[in-house]
Amino acid sequence: MTTRSIVALVAGIAIIFWLACAYWTYKDARLRIEDSWLVGCATALGLVPFVGPLVYMLFRPPEYLEDVRERELEIKAIEDRLSRRDLICPVCRSAVDTSFLVCPVCTTKLRQACVNCRAPLEALWQVCPYCETPIESMGGASIVPRRER
Repeated sequence: MTTRSIVALVAGIAIIFWLACAYWTYKDARLRIEDSWLVGCATALGLVPFVGPLVYMLFRPPEYLEDVRERELEIKAIEDRLSRRDLICPVCRSAVDTSFLVCPVCTTKLRQACVNCRAPLEALWQVCPYCETPIESMGGASIVPRRER
């Protein structure tokens, strides 16, 4: 091979690498940036030989748009679940309703019942809001699994 053909081969490889870097910058920017104008700017930056893609890598958004949307959906699902006010049994982790006195799966006592109207009571209440009966203290046995089966 002559010197001229070696130079042409190295130049061809450098041009292919340069175009591949610009194409990679475009593809990555489309996955990370919503605004098409900014994607165009990132692609133009990627066309700057060899330095442009490195600069883009320093300033690109840290996560993909799909990951951002997925995280937002997960946060919304968690907020919806928390706003429903459903409870989870502290022992077996099964879903229980707010009106349950015991867990139907593991029989853990979840709430105290009013002695007069049998309505479920919160631990901090001093009086039953349904029948105005004063609440006796629970004696520290608010969430204790029952032994009988």
